[in-house]
Amino acid sequence: MDFLRPASWEEALAAKAEHPTAVPLSGGTDVMVEINFDHRRPEYLLDLNRIELLREWEVGEENVRLGAAVPYTQIMENLRAELPGLALASHTVASPQIRNRGGVGGNLGTASPAGDAHPALLAAGAEVEVESVRGNRFIPIDEFYTGVKRNALEPDELIKTVHIKKADGPQQYSKVGTRNAMVIAVCAFGLALHPETRTVRTGIGSASPTPIRAKEAEAFLNAALEEGGFWDNGKIITPSIAKQFADLCSGAANPIDDVRGTAKYRRHAVGIMARRQLGWTWEQYRGTGRTLEGAA
Repeated sequence: MDFLRPASWEEALAAKAEHPTAVPLSGGTDVMVEINFDHRRPEYLLDLNRIELLREWEVGEENVRLGAAVPYTQIMENLRAELPGLALASHTVASPQIRNRGGVGGNLGTASPAGDAHPALLAAGAEVEVESVRGNRFIPIDEFYTGVKRNALEPDELIKTVHIKKADGPQQYSKVGTRNAMVIAVCAFGLALHPETRTVRTGIGSASPTPIRAKEAEAFLNAALEEGGFWDNGKIITPSIAKQFADLCSGAANPIDDVRGTAKYRRHAVGIMARRQLGWTWEQYRGTGRTLEGAA
């Protein structure tokens, strides 16, 4: 195994172009586990730890530009107001040591359906900026996941930045696991209210071959909120609407039975998380009309 250690982003892109099979290494929280257990033995490792721009973020008027290697700890400490859903998801990642090393780019690169960041990114409507020596392009998060642990990256491309719209309403995230830390999700769910567009977006993790949105549930809830004038009158969402939304979210899941949980349990848990998060976010919206702070 050869170890490539570029000193700049341009050198990294050149190395990836020359060695398309090279596996990028930044936090290493996924890659090193696979190597240590001999589940993976790449010919080249591409160390990105000297690339400073990958650890930078910028808060703009409408969007947050998040470097691929910004650690989860930094998201929790500095971007809770702008990205409350992702900050909540970051809290659930493994241990403090791993949160200090791992970043969203690693989750995206691995593209595991159980990655903790995926539901929050789907709910927020992120875009992934990738680059190669041929140029850069933006991939909508809905198009990024192409299969089990597969993504839309070309062999010579690297993830550079994730662009996420600043929260214009309440966001939530929940994860079911067999313990409180150092655990792979049995299933996970993210929800974001977008009052500016009067829409709701969801994200489901570890309950389908890829991270997904519950699009039918979103369409139902968007129509119900609009028809009932809920965005304007701030009334409590009726139990029948909440139940139908939860049932549709549960139905969107396509899980498997494995050592962490059964498919039946995962579907049930997704529905429970969806109903609870709808209640939590809607109460925040009713109380403030707009929130910039996620519930811890």
